[in-house]
Amino acid sequence: MEDVFVARLMTSELITANPDTFVEDAAQTLLENHIGSIVVSSEEGEIEGILTNTDFIRIVAESKPKAKTTVERYMSDAVVTIGPQAHIQEAADVMIEENISHLPVVDEDDLVIGIITKTDLTAYLSAVQEPTPA
Repeated sequence: MEDVFVARLMTSELITANPDTFVEDAAQTLLENHIGSIVVSSEEGEIEGILTNTDFIRIVAESKPKAKTTVERYMSDAVVTIGPQAHIQEAADVMIEENISHLPVVDEDDLVIGIITKTDLTAYLSAVQEPTPA
């Protein structure tokens, strides 16, 4: 496989939220944009957390959230990130090792610039590999 880097596959038109975004608004954003996660960042672009569709399952199961609950309460703040020049094999390895599906991409200043997902990797591989012979 040719050298393919994260920057080639990542989504750079990133939809983000700030920590005081209401959970209900974040959920609506996920639904409207057909996405599985929302990166939580400061106004400067520093990554503060990530809220995924799995987190929403936990929210409903455990908390029965009330109106006016912010994403900061539920987001994962120990966020694993990757740089845009990392090889996609490294991204795949990180996702498997960390058991995650959404990997935010940060620049040299640790500012969020995109996200790469298992779906991005799968879509890329399905487009370049020949079907297995029957």
